[in-house]
Amino acid sequence: MQLPAKDTFFKKKLTINLRGTLIDLTRPKVMGIINLTPDSFYAGSRKPAVEDALQQTEEMLKDGATFIDLGAYSSRPGAVDISAQEETDRLLPVIEAIIKNFNEAILSIDTFRAAVAEAAVNAGAHIINDISGGQLDEAMFTTAARLKVPYILMHMKGNPQNMAQQAQYDDLFSEVLDHLAIKYHALKALGIHDVIIDPGFGFAKESHHSYELMRRLREFDLLELPILVGISRKRMVYHTIGKTATEALNGTTALNTIALMNGANILRVHDVKEAVEAVKVFEAVMNQEV
Repeated sequence: MQLPAKDTFFKKKLTINLRGTLIDLTRPKVMGIINLTPDSFYAGSRKPAVEDALQQTEEMLKDGATFIDLGAYSSRPGAVDISAQEETDRLLPVIEAIIKNFNEAILSIDTFRAAVAEAAVNAGAHIINDISGGQLDEAMFTTAARLKVPYILMHMKGNPQNMAQQAQYDDLFSEVLDHLAIKYHALKALGIHDVIIDPGFGFAKESHHSYELMRRLREFDLLELPILVGISRKRMVYHTIGKTATEALNGTTALNTIALMNGANILRVHDVKEAVEAVKVFEAVMNQEV
């Protein structure tokens, strides 16, 4: 089913509430990635030192990022499975430093562990970004409900160590959509209404799976929720163009533009400046105010 680019009959939710402040997603926003890890797949995103993370935050905010996404656990296949305590110890000093120096920054925390999410939110973070959609920690949904923060719900099968072996589907789109719908209804039942969905490009998906989801991205509007797209420098990009992650910026920008045309509301990226420019060009094409 192909839906029209605009004016669908779905009443998609396009605001999220951050402790009383509404963020309008009618115009697409950009989320900058900062990895507080030594082993994330893209070396340019690794900023484990507090000062390096602060410098990257300043640059991303100047370039137009609305959100800063902090991750302290590498989810790339083969990465080291660190403890929740080590993950927390990596996160908290950076959160505290960013809040002290850039109190306007909206911080998303990339974690699948409820205890880490709670510590981060208590330190001042605003959003939980859970790659597992609550599957790897049964306490995550109730914790997010108690903390009353927006929750990014991503589709993944398995865990970061074995997800590559889980990329098997009878009906890819239907399985991903049904999974997200079931999880969203569970979140809603707990009182979490500010949910953003992420199809999980590259997570338990081969490149052809990810491209199918990109082609059908607007059909996720059936859930009437904002859509986050995270394809920055991923395998689906660099293998397609015969490059490496380091050389995949141009391909990433092209695919981000396609995502915007297909209904993405948030682009999660390593390269904020280029993504913000893609949004501006997209808005010009759509005759929106630039």
